[in-house]
Amino acid sequence: MSDLEEELRAIVGTAHLLVDPDLRDAYETDWTRRFTGSARCVVRPADTAEVAAVVRACATAGVPMVVQGGNTGLVGGGVPAGGEVLVSLTRLTALEPVDEIEGQVTVGAGVTLEKLQAHARPAGLDVGVDLAARSSATIGGMVATNAGGIRVLRYGSMRDQLTGLEAVLPDGTVITRLAGLAKDNTGYDLTQLLAGSEGTLAIITRVRLRLVPLLPARAVALVAVDGTDAALTLLAAARGRLSTLAAAEICYPEGMELVRSYGRLPAPFDAEYPAYVLLECAGHTDPTDELLDMLGECAAVEDATVASDVAGRARLWAYRETHTEAINTAGVPTKLDICVPLRELSGLVAVLSETVEAVAPGARTILFGHLGEGNLHVNVLDAGEHAEQVTDVVLRQVAQRRGSISSEHGVGRAKAEWLSLSRSAEEIDVLRRIKSALDPAGVLNPGVLLPTPADDNVRG
Repeated sequence: MSDLEEELRAIVGTAHLLVDPDLRDAYETDWTRRFTGSARCVVRPADTAEVAAVVRACATAGVPMVVQGGNTGLVGGGVPAGGEVLVSLTRLTALEPVDEIEGQVTVGAGVTLEKLQAHARPAGLDVGVDLAARSSATIGGMVATNAGGIRVLRYGSMRDQLTGLEAVLPDGTVITRLAGLAKDNTGYDLTQLLAGSEGTLAIITRVRLRLVPLLPARAVALVAVDGTDAALTLLAAARGRLSTLAAAEICYPEGMELVRSYGRLPAPFDAEYPAYVLLECAGHTDPTDELLDMLGECAAVEDATVASDVAGRARLWAYRETHTEAINTAGVPTKLDICVPLRELSGLVAVLSETVEAVAPGARTILFGHLGEGNLHVNVLDAGEHAEQVTDVVLRQVAQRRGSISSEHGVGRAKAEWLSLSRSAEEIDVLRRIKSALDPAGVLNPGVLLPTPADDNVRG
C-alpha cells in the first residue's frame, strides 16, 4: 500500500478500505451499467469525524475523491472516472429520535429512504419525498441531487424538505447547521447551496429534514386517456377537484408492454390506449369517493380502475413503478431526465421517437414520468454507439421548449457537456466561482456537473 492508503486504513480500519479490484467492483459501476471507472480505492468512513479525516488525507496528497451514497444515481455522478478515492457513505446510518414537536428528524447521510420512512411513521409522520429506489437510495445522495420522485406535486423536491445539514468541505472543515429553525435570516443559506450540488462542493454527512403528516387513507386510479393532451386535461381536473391529490404519473403503451412482460402483469383494460395516467389521493379519511366523482365528470377519461386497499393500490402502482427495472432488464438504456413547461409536453412527446430514430435507427424510446411537473424520463434502448447523438438531439429538443436537461437526477458526468443548454454563460461562470471558492484544488467529484472549460461552448 502507498502512504495514502496506509493513512486511510488507519482512519477507517482495514475492513473498510477496499483496494482489491474484486471488492471495489460493486462500487465502480452505476445502476444503469452505462457508467463505470476504476477507483484508486474505496474508503467507508463511519461518521463525520472519519469523513473529515479522509478528506484531509486525500486533499493533502492531492488525490481527487468521488462521493457515493446508495449508488442509485443515473447520470454517472457517483462512480469514478479513473483513479479517484471513492468515499462511500453507506456506514453513516445514525437515526436520531423523531422530534414530534418540530416535525423533524436528523439522520446520517447513509440512511436509506425506506429506513427513514419506517423510522418516522410510528410517530404519525412521513417523508415528503418518495421514489421507487427507496430501498437503496440514501438521504445524503437524495439531498446532493435534489431528488424528486412521485410526491413533488404535493410536497416539492428534496430541498423543500431540508431544514439543515452537516457537511465536510474539501479541506476537511466541518460545517454544522442542524437546529432546523423555521426562521433564520443570518446570511447566505449554506444548506440550500449544498442541495443539488452533486458532491462538488462538500460531502454531506448528516441531514435534518422536515417531515409531513402520515396520511393512511389512500386511493389510486389508473386511467386510460387518448394521448398526452387528454392526460393534461385530466391533470387540470384533478388539481381543481381533488384536495387530497398526492401524485400524478404518466406512461405510454411501449412502456406498459415492457412492464407487463417483465412483471407478468395482466392488461389493465380490455383495449390499449395512447396514454395512461396514475393518480393517487391521500388523506386522513378515505378519498375514494372524491376521486371517483372527479373521474366520472372528466371527459378526458376513456377508462379507469380504482383501488383503495393496500394490495389493490400496490397492483396499480406496479404498472408505473416497475418501468425502470423492466427497462434495465431489457438492455443498457440511454437515460435522460428532462422537464418542460406543461404546455410544451405534448409537442415534445410527439417528436421524441422520430427524433431518436433519425440518429439511432431501430432504437426503442420508452417514456414515463411525473405528469404534474412536466418531467419525463426518456429511456432509449438499443442506441448502441449512437448514445451520445441520442442525448444531443433529445436535449436540444428540450432546450427549444424552454425546458431543463435535468429535472431530478442531476447533471453528473452524463450531461455536463450540455449544461449550457439550460444555463447561460454568466450562470455557469458563477457556478465555477462558487466551486473555486470552496474547492480551489478541484478534488471533489471532478468532471461532475460542470463541463470542462474546453467544453463550455461545444454544446451551446
